[in-house]
Amino acid sequence: MDNTEIRLTFPWMFNETLRKFGNCNAYAFVGEAPKTYETVSKEILSVIAFLEKNGICPGDKVAILSLNMPNWAIAYFSITFMGAVVVPVLPDFSPTEIANILDHSGSKAIFISSSLLSRIEGFKSQVLKTAILIEDFSFIKSEKSSVKFDTFALPEKKYTVEEEDLASIIYTSGTTGRSKGVMLTHKNITFNAMKGMVIQPIDETDRFLSVLPLSHTYENTLGLVLPLLGGSCVYYLRKPPTPTVLIPAMAEVKPTMMLTVPLIMEKIYFNKILPTFRDNMILNVLYKIPFIRKMFNAAAGRKLVTTFGGNLKFFGIGGAKLNKTVERFLREAKFPYAVGYGLTETAPLLAGANPQKSVFESTGPAIENIELMIHNPDKSTGEGEIWAKGPNVMKGYYKEPDMTKEVLTPDGWFKTGDLGTFDRNNNLYIKGRLKNMIVGASGENIYPEEIESIINNFRFVVESLVVQQKGKLVALVHINMEELEKKYQLLKLDMTRQKQDMTRQVEVKVDEVLNELQLYVNSQVNKFSQIQKVVLQPVPFQKTATLKIKRFLYT
Repeated sequence: MDNTEIRLTFPWMFNETLRKFGNCNAYAFVGEAPKTYETVSKEILSVIAFLEKNGICPGDKVAILSLNMPNWAIAYFSITFMGAVVVPVLPDFSPTEIANILDHSGSKAIFISSSLLSRIEGFKSQVLKTAILIEDFSFIKSEKSSVKFDTFALPEKKYTVEEEDLASIIYTSGTTGRSKGVMLTHKNITFNAMKGMVIQPIDETDRFLSVLPLSHTYENTLGLVLPLLGGSCVYYLRKPPTPTVLIPAMAEVKPTMMLTVPLIMEKIYFNKILPTFRDNMILNVLYKIPFIRKMFNAAAGRKLVTTFGGNLKFFGIGGAKLNKTVERFLREAKFPYAVGYGLTETAPLLAGANPQKSVFESTGPAIENIELMIHNPDKSTGEGEIWAKGPNVMKGYYKEPDMTKEVLTPDGWFKTGDLGTFDRNNNLYIKGRLKNMIVGASGENIYPEEIESIINNFRFVVESLVVQQKGKLVALVHINMEELEKKYQLLKLDMTRQKQDMTRQVEVKVDEVLNELQLYVNSQVNKFSQIQKVVLQPVPFQKTATLKIKRFLYT
């Protein structure tokens, strides 16, 4: 097909998929029969007809607050095919955040899953007139209660959607507090998905297993729109992706493609793989010898691929920086991982490589037809803020022209707020967030993410956060108390002993671990990155949808 005929809109892309892969599987819950693209097409038309009867017109905002499911995709495409604007809302947002988003976006209707109905209880709006249960497209509330969803209905109008039309407003979970509504066009998203196909080609034989929320731009573009372009099938879980749910699901689906965040693989490595070597005295010694460690890791990698269903060819990791030790394991294990880099504002992908071309500690080069540059680089280190330009850069923040001007230059460069460098092969290396960077006493740049990566390698540590308090570097550390108690056999104490005595012994051990941790970290970092104080974080840190810690709550 001549490239000049391509239209970067959802309806055009979907019709192409229908023409090529109409009889192929499109969406399914794990363990259930998939719907074909042909079936999905008919359902989209009936939902458009339903939205028409409920007064939804091109340009209107329609929210989706739902767990992942085939009907999420159908609702998403129905809204955008008729020229309305979809507002995907993260399921883990609080009722207050959800109310703010519905108000700010001016959403006229909402698709909501039954398990999340409590999140909008008590929400009152003059604008939002229609609430639809996403599982079966029945009414929760409507001014037109006589209208019923008809699976055989067809739209009354024909809709023309342009590339520059607004497709979606995605409100960032953000680690900096206030959520912003990122305006993405049909072209922003479809262009990005097409360029994802350049990095990793897919086809109708591929199977995606979806574990991240569809309302996050990472899963939205690369886990929903990209599979559509290749005629691939996406499988969804009916329950949260805990190991007891995920392992049998992977055995059943045998996914070829998965998109995840670093924390998922970091938990597997530190909680499952490393203890098998570390808890055996002989293996622990052998694991420290590089060539033997590589042999052990290769064997562990073969088992890991089997656990993931045995057919995995692309395991995408994005949304945050991957721990260096874990990445070294993945390389030595020959596990088909790939790291990408992007932001909601860039729909999201800016840089990436497939498993065959991944570069250690790098996100890979800029994706095709995207320009990346380091703005005002440091003369000695080459570090500076990453700026991006290309067809995937957002229109701006909804109703926020001043905030838009802060990040978009008049000539179209988007200021990412991330610090990075390039190597001689144009591979990008992320140093950390500009806002997170700490300036030392003598003007040195300190990247807390790099120190945290070292802390998180230490035994018993689950996660950490490095902050500056009164000019000193302080590490907030959340540790695995169960593992600590098991190690020191504190649970075997005579249960008749007083609870206070047991608590005191645990506290003593925790203090010992934190002191050891401080010595360990300070032996690994340069002088100005030394930790002056380690503080126990008693409960897990609050996180965003991609499991990044919400730093603004702790600094």
